[in-house]
Amino acid sequence: MLAFLPTTFPRRALYAIIDLETTGGQPTQDRITEIAIYLHDGEKIVDEYATLLNPGRGIPPFITQLTGITNDMVSDAPKFHEVARKVVEMTEGCVFVAHNVRFDYSFLKKEFADLGYNYSRKTLCTVRLSRSLIPGQPSYSLGKLCQNIGIPLEGRHRAAGDAHATALLFGRLLKITQESEAGPNGTPEADTLARVDALAPAGRRPDGTKAPSAKRVAAVQEAIRTALIPPLVSPALVASLPQATGVYYFHNEAGEVIYVGKSINIYKRIQQHFAVDVKSRKSLEFKNSIADITWELTGSELVALLYESHLIKQLKPAYNRQQRRSVFPAGIYLRIDEQGYKRLAYGRADARNAEIPIIALGNQFKAQGFLYHKVAKYNLCQKLCGLYKTQGGCFDYQVHRCQGACVGQEPPESYNLRVDEAIDSISYEHETFVVIGAGRTELEKSIVLVENGRYQGFGYVDETFSARKLADFREVIQPYADNKDIQQIIRQHLRTKHKGERVKVFG
Repeated sequence: MLAFLPTTFPRRALYAIIDLETTGGQPTQDRITEIAIYLHDGEKIVDEYATLLNPGRGIPPFITQLTGITNDMVSDAPKFHEVARKVVEMTEGCVFVAHNVRFDYSFLKKEFADLGYNYSRKTLCTVRLSRSLIPGQPSYSLGKLCQNIGIPLEGRHRAAGDAHATALLFGRLLKITQESEAGPNGTPEADTLARVDALAPAGRRPDGTKAPSAKRVAAVQEAIRTALIPPLVSPALVASLPQATGVYYFHNEAGEVIYVGKSINIYKRIQQHFAVDVKSRKSLEFKNSIADITWELTGSELVALLYESHLIKQLKPAYNRQQRRSVFPAGIYLRIDEQGYKRLAYGRADARNAEIPIIALGNQFKAQGFLYHKVAKYNLCQKLCGLYKTQGGCFDYQVHRCQGACVGQEPPESYNLRVDEAIDSISYEHETFVVIGAGRTELEKSIVLVENGRYQGFGYVDETFSARKLADFREVIQPYADNKDIQQIIRQHLRTKHKGERVKVFG
């Protein structure tokens, strides 16, 4: 573990405006080729630093075409570990500022993590702040924004040029904030940058300046807290999210649904989405694409799970594809060998395995444990279930618990009957039942109906609802399609007791 001890600098910087050039867009596999840091005291630039870096790998041609940085230019440049101390010392006590801060901050955190050091700074995003304080611009990319508002940008797509332009933009935003504060009405607190020219970490405020008001301190803390919210999403929208169970939708600027999720607390779950550091180009594109958030409350966690699965299949959101592949990555399979024995086995249940599992489970460890349980309960053979590798009889046969299918003593006909019983037990415990759970209000209940082993759908009833027969429940549900994912969701949910939920069984 490396330790970097901060050095005291002669200036009192509050903000470190940073820009990086890299070999690509994924912090987990790409590296930094250039870094520039401009220190700002809330009034002006007070210090600067820039250097090329040797990434330890080739620079792709399209990156060279974009930035002008070649392999020859970085061959004799320092490697990141040689400038790491400098970066820590210069940014110590400063707020990390960048144009699309998640990109630059994620790359630096990854470089430091590779050195065994946890680099952590509060962050501000000038894309987000510009959208709030300079609304109506046709584009908020650094080059076009600077061109439209008259900020010089020399050396586009080079760290020093972009960082210097960002520092000038940041100064412009500070002035807009100060003017807003000076006016009689000011800018609404949720959208003002009064918070930016306010908070200085202890011992870092410029000498002779007036201490910020408590209101301004609170405002800058809010700006830092919301810095990782996607640029197109307002803090007010995030603050309005319900702390309740349901499904939520992320929309792009065209209004299209690009992601569907579910949670027992929508507000907290979406905060977790935004708090995660960007790890790849795709995740960066995902966050930057989110322009709106909508939701539907379900009350019941089971209904949220079922409805989310339905919506993903119906809407096919662009960013749910991987999630669909990885929900239940292991499963139990049925095969028949040359002797006619039915063999249960556990294995992968993803795109790499074309077989359809009898049941899908969370991981292979759970699948193995599930199969051990069925072997013991239905007196199946460990060897035929892939749980005991041997050329002869399985362990249970040696202790007289296995009836000898592994050595040909028990015929396939009798052994397969017990395998069929085990398979039947994997389906629902009851053929027809209703799960009655929480509704969207205290005066409402949710209804999930399974009839003859098939999911029929869900619905809601109020306190006046009285059901005496199965047909009464059929009338109040909205029908939805049944499939293996749905069956697995219901089976897994029913394995655990849930407060306020009951199951009504029909014979």
